[in-house]
Amino acid sequence: MSNPMQIGIDSFAAVVSDPNTGKTLNTSTRMQNLIEEIVVADQSGIDVFGVGEHHRPEYLDSAPTMILAAAASRTSSIRLTSAVTVLSAADPVRVFQEFSTLDLISGGRAEMVVGRGSFIESFPLFGFELQDYDALFEEKLGLLLEIHKKTHVQWSGRFRAPLTGQGVYPRPVGSLPIWLGAGGSPESFIRAGSLGLPLMLAIIGGDFRRFRPLIDLYRKAGQMAGHSLEQLKVGIHAFGFVAESNTRAIDLTYPGFERMASTIGKERGWSPPSRAQFEAACSPMGAYLIGDVQSVVSKVLYVNQVLGGISRLSFQMTNVMLPHADMLHGIELLGTRVAPLVQEKLSEPMLEA
Repeated sequence: MSNPMQIGIDSFAAVVSDPNTGKTLNTSTRMQNLIEEIVVADQSGIDVFGVGEHHRPEYLDSAPTMILAAAASRTSSIRLTSAVTVLSAADPVRVFQEFSTLDLISGGRAEMVVGRGSFIESFPLFGFELQDYDALFEEKLGLLLEIHKKTHVQWSGRFRAPLTGQGVYPRPVGSLPIWLGAGGSPESFIRAGSLGLPLMLAIIGGDFRRFRPLIDLYRKAGQMAGHSLEQLKVGIHAFGFVAESNTRAIDLTYPGFERMASTIGKERGWSPPSRAQFEAACSPMGAYLIGDVQSVVSKVLYVNQVLGGISRLSFQMTNVMLPHADMLHGIELLGTRVAPLVQEKLSEPMLEA
């Protein structure tokens, strides 16, 4: 029997500094730590682990399928996905081949979340123009879905050479699910619904309730296109972490959050973060799923209720100043304590969405 909600973890493979010494881990050690995080997540009962894609100095995930393939050989049941694949700047043929290969290595546990990405470094890196931001994604998503359906594809478009019936190999073991990643653009929700694709929504701030109209728009667009509600799955990606107490969870995560938000904020013109704002976001009505076991369980149930029922909740647990041992403990608490309580509560008729 499948769980009413999958609980997952997403990582951006950030470079990590020791908060006690200030020293930055060498990149090889950091990568081995990330693989261990995925192994512990598998052992703890986490349903899915996602690795992002960035092309910046503070992240090590420019080739997420390589990381996921390494983890596949050391895990047995956890599903492995991207979070997200920046499809606009990639070749859909190559993307499909890489994830199909991952599916073979993992025994049918591969998925992908495709999107346009919130960073733009990949566009000039791979020779694409930002002015084609939307057109690139629309065309490449269409090609990816064609390859997903057919081994031999007849296709032509603006941004790559046509396909005239060539075979795209290897083929995956299973169905190789393709989720569409979205932020706040209504067009993305309509597109995902119309295509009948599962939706992965990134919520990194604000009130969860304000996203309900967009999710309703997704479901309406999907039903109008002839897709069943069962097919129209909704996943949420949000900041989260679990510790023995609310205070410890905040103490462990705020330093890294402050550094990350300050670094990106300088580029985007954000005001500097504050501890008070962070604590407010960790409160029962805030956007961060950070706290002790009971607090996080309550927040997960709240998110499920206000968003009309979700199929997956992935905790974005990357933190640039979190000791590795604390990260592993947080993963264990999420898998062995939070997830079972969530499933138990969601199985009770009175709490079904």
